[in-house]
Amino acid sequence: MSDLKFSNEHEWVDVEDGIATVGISDYAQEQLGDVVYVELPEVGQQIAREGQAAVVESVKAASEIYAPASGEVVEVNSALEDEPGLVNGDPTGGGWFFKLKLDDEAELAGLMDADAYQEYVEELG
Repeated sequence: MSDLKFSNEHEWVDVEDGIATVGISDYAQEQLGDVVYVELPEVGQQIAREGQAAVVESVKAASEIYAPASGEVVEVNSALEDEPGLVNGDPTGGGWFFKLKLDDEAELAGLMDADAYQEYVEELG
């Protein structure tokens, strides 16, 4: 998990060869509770940095998932359509939401590493 970067909105991103895999943090899934539905973006969709990319609904609330950088959606985790609980069971692994072909990897520069994110979450109480 040390290679993951995190946003203030609790998304995580893992970049490999210009492709960013995006999901929500363990903290975010805990706050949501049991995830019951996930709305994923369309493959080929262009998403702007900090633009809404997906929606996750739980027994407690619905929440938007934002893109940590601009890019084109190249893959979605269709397993979440049948098993939205993967988000709870493996939020930073099998519970990923979508993959973006990044327009500019430099847009990720403002994200937090795992240690900084942990401190951020602790400050939230």
